[in-house]
Amino acid sequence: MPLSELETSENTINNKVTVEPKPREKSQGFAPVLKNSRFLILWSGQIFSQLADKVYLVLMIAIIANQFQLPDQPISQWVSPVMIAFTIPAVLFGSFAGVYVDRWQKKSILVISNLLRGILVLAIPPLLLLSQGKTLFEGVSLGFAFMLGITFIVSTFTQFFAPAEQAVIPLIVKKRNLLAANSLYTTTMMALLIIGFAIGEPLLSIADSIAVEIGLPSRIGKALLVGGAYAIAGIILLALQTDEQPKSADEKLPRVWQDIKDGLKYLEQNSTVRNALIQLVILFSIFAALAVLAVSMADQIPQIKAEEFGILLAAAGVGMAISSAILGSKGENLDPTLLSLIGSIGVAASLVGLSFATQNLWFALSMITLLGAFAALVGVPMQTTIQSETPVSMRGKVFGLQNNAVNIALSLPLVLATEAEARFGLPAVMLGLGAIAALGGVLTWYILQESKQSSSQQSSNKA
Repeated sequence: MPLSELETSENTINNKVTVEPKPREKSQGFAPVLKNSRFLILWSGQIFSQLADKVYLVLMIAIIANQFQLPDQPISQWVSPVMIAFTIPAVLFGSFAGVYVDRWQKKSILVISNLLRGILVLAIPPLLLLSQGKTLFEGVSLGFAFMLGITFIVSTFTQFFAPAEQAVIPLIVKKRNLLAANSLYTTTMMALLIIGFAIGEPLLSIADSIAVEIGLPSRIGKALLVGGAYAIAGIILLALQTDEQPKSADEKLPRVWQDIKDGLKYLEQNSTVRNALIQLVILFSIFAALAVLAVSMADQIPQIKAEEFGILLAAAGVGMAISSAILGSKGENLDPTLLSLIGSIGVAASLVGLSFATQNLWFALSMITLLGAFAALVGVPMQTTIQSETPVSMRGKVFGLQNNAVNIALSLPLVLATEAEARFGLPAVMLGLGAIAALGGVLTWYILQESKQSSSQQSSNKA
């Protein structure tokens, strides 16, 4: 071979060897997401829909207090059946809904589920009027039975909306911007949780006052507010473009049980997604317990009253909002498993501090703010991991299972937290929750590290 050819060949080899890897893209923060008109449409729909979800329960309590509760009768015996009716669909249908989300147009699910929920809420006042003084059977008011039925159906439609909303985000947002999108999504969800419960009653009262001023029947304004919020969400989402391919008319109906098994099998095989889901379930369980225990904590803190427990929950929302904002702008190049580990340990430390904060408002607010901030380090990266690692064909199934697991995680603490607090005391329960957070975070991080090492060894063996 001529010398010139040898030199050319050597230069070619050297060029291949010395090619430098592309530098990581500089984090663009929230800018690309906020410029994404499709995400803004989905986000706007989320605001109205989730606000309606939260105020709906306040609406049910207001109706019970005005029309069904007797003097000197505890309202809990009326509220408990409503909460059960709201929770059962989440446990029964969460996974089934996810299966259908994979087969149906997600935009259609988002629009129809909101419009139907709006219609159902708007039907409550006329149904209560028609059933006034009537009983379904002895001791059970027909109007209250209507309320339970509507609550059950509204919650059932919510089970379709939640996984469809999660599955749409990766369709309309680029993978590199998912963390920022989920930061906004998570912050909004937590803010609406706090706002809905904190200002739900004043909002409903204002709505009733406005309704009376414009000549509408008394107490119809509450239903108009909640039903209208659902309807506005559905109308906004009509403008959403997801670029989904139309489903074939002759496509087979979902094999529900088989598809659920496929989703479970995928979680079994994909340790990254499975452990992210476990982390989210633990996080939501802790926050559900905290929502219940906040009332007892507020009752013990001298500077506030029990009914002002919303101040404590608002502090958690502030911490989560700050942390999510930082993650959305600076967190694209950070390791999500490391963030989750730091977040879990931080949540545990905050709960330990909170166990000693029952006599000082500012200390309690500081600890709860830190709790919210560290919780975002778990919630946002783990939700982003599930979205980015799950293939399109499996997203509905996985998000349906996630929705099911999270709703169970939200329901159990509502029952267990109060009983545990009565038996062991508030500080002990806080310490127990801290131990669960730390143990869950460390174990899932360790499992993921083992999985990464195993994958690396398999790749090197193949090479």
